[in-house]
Amino acid sequence: MMSRMINLPWISHTLSVVNSDDPTLIGVSGTVLDETKKTILVRTESGDLTLAKEVITFTIDSGEAIDGSRVAQRAEDRIGRRY
Repeated sequence: MMSRMINLPWISHTLSVVNSDDPTLIGVSGTVLDETKKTILVRTESGDLTLAKEVITFTIDSGEAIDGSRVAQRAEDRIGRRY
């Protein structure tokens, strides 16, 4: 079961990548600026970074891990969906 954070807006919350198909993304952390169907835009200390949801597992505000491939829809659709 996924946390309730999956059904809330993520903009302005802290995202941390805990696992990824791309090892260079593991440990990336920053503030969520925007979300599309397939990506999340994060402001990190080194600048803005667009992350593909399909290749990351992440936490929002240090909560439960969320598999990005399971939330590959628009934020408006994700918020109302049951997981």
